[in-house]
Amino acid sequence: MELFSLLGNSQRLDGGAMFGNAPKALWSRWIEPDAENRIPLACRCLLVKDLDGRNVLFETGIGAFFEPALRERYGVVESRHVLLDSLAEAGLTDADIDVVVLSHLHFDHAGGLLAAWEEGKPLRLLFPNARFVAGAEHWRRALKPHPRDRASFVPELQPLLEASGRLELVEGEYSRTLGESVRFFFSDGHTPGLMLAEVGGVVFCADLIPGRFWVHLPITMGYDRWPEKLIDEKRTFLEDKLARGVRLFFTHDHECALARITRDERGRFGTADEQRTLHGTPPPAAGEA
Repeated sequence: MELFSLLGNSQRLDGGAMFGNAPKALWSRWIEPDAENRIPLACRCLLVKDLDGRNVLFETGIGAFFEPALRERYGVVESRHVLLDSLAEAGLTDADIDVVVLSHLHFDHAGGLLAAWEEGKPLRLLFPNARFVAGAEHWRRALKPHPRDRASFVPELQPLLEASGRLELVEGEYSRTLGESVRFFFSDGHTPGLMLAEVGGVVFCADLIPGRFWVHLPITMGYDRWPEKLIDEKRTFLEDKLARGVRLFFTHDHECALARITRDERGRFGTADEQRTLHGTPPPAAGEA
């Protein structure tokens, strides 16, 4: 088994929205904003090669499906489909992916399933040979979104996934497609049914913990639908992963892909042994702290 961190299209979003009720005097020490108060964000995916003989991709990032006006509105930096370039650097195409695991269906995590925007052409699904694995509870949210996060979904995406005939909805710890090789945890603080995947001693943190600075318990995003619940979920999640030596994989941290959890004498969580990229990296040793 080999692990790769793959960059998709990047974004620049308002720093205040990304750090919720944390003051700018605090978060600007972690990530410097630009003149428009925006901070750089990655849309990073995890590729696992040879997971029981299959290529498994965890998330697809935001992609390049937006028309130019919306790309500007949502701070998408590149017009090309960067994830396809990253897959090529790992020696693969989207047709070589056997399984795509989706933590949730917000466009900055699932938009990369779609081909790049072309004027006058409908949205088209990539990954023609992959099974798509998503959480059942979140799928129900995506079909009938609340006004709170309706704009976070791509209305055309769910019908395309259903029509593929390759969609599996997961209710419990394991999926039929991946068996016991991947263990799932669920969270509701960011969005109902957010699905967090653990594989090979690494957990894909998705929007429960977008990057290193959100490891601190009080730090949440303005996009989270239930911040107090998210903090409680985050505490339980981090205590479990710390006890078992599971590393954290970050999707939105523009400078860090993987890190080890720490906890100081006052009980505050942090990170150490940060890795900017993974390229054919073997999984961490079991229980490695």
